Amino acid sequence: MNILILGYGKMGKIISQIAEERGHTIAGKIDESNVHTLDQLDTKSIDVAIEFSQPDAAFKNLTWAINHQIPVVSGTTGWLDKKEEIEKLTLSNDSAFFYASNYSIGVNIFFKVNSFLAKIMNDQSDYSVKMEEIHHTEKKDAPSGTAITLAEGIIDNMDRVKRWNLDTDMNGDEQSISITAKRIDPAPGTHIINYQSEIDDIEIKHTAHSRKGFALGAVLVAEWIKDKKGVLSMDDFLTF
Repeated sequence: MNILILGYGKMGKIISQIAEERGHTIAGKIDESNVHTLDQLDTKSIDVAIEFSQPDAAFKNLTWAINHQIPVVSGTTGWLDKKEEIEKLTLSNDSAFFYASNYSIGVNIFFKVNSFLAKIMNDQSDYSVKMEEIHHTEKKDAPSGTAITLAEGIIDNMDRVKRWNLDTDMNGDEQSISITAKRIDPAPGTHIINYQSEIDDIEIKHTAHSRKGFALGAVLVAEWIKDKKGVLSMDDFLTF
């Protein structure tokens, strides 16, 4: 398979390495230094694009891929206010767009555990819920996309929780999940959900040891999406 890498930072480099180890060819490695070369590529020869760039570049990268009917797998966070536009563009161009805030299989299992626990805790009003996430200092957005997905999983399953806020913006909002976002090197990603009462605490935690799990998941999705159409997600890719 011929894969275009859109965003050749730390994640892009690992994705490229894993893709080549799995027998794929890299059609191009695009970052801010050579983004002007995109229109010089033979787009008909590109099977899939994998996009892990920066929030301010993601929308343009995705628009370019979809306009050229190249199936695109995206893991960039911090740009999701424009996600609906990308989804509409995908459908109007009969292309394929896959987004996940996290491509690690372990994290996606954690998402399911988080939603299940929140559903159980819905009737346990003595417990408050909060979250902590830790990432490396190069991560631009806070909270992380993974933390937001976890928060949405809680909000969807707990009637008393209506929204999330960074802990610095809480202002006594009892219907919010407080998210503490820490940036500490070299942490690739830790997420902790804590339910606290006067009697006890219940805590679930996921800790990533490297970026390899995220990168491998993205390549596996790229292999899967090659001949598909539409707006797709991890729920389409994984069956638990």
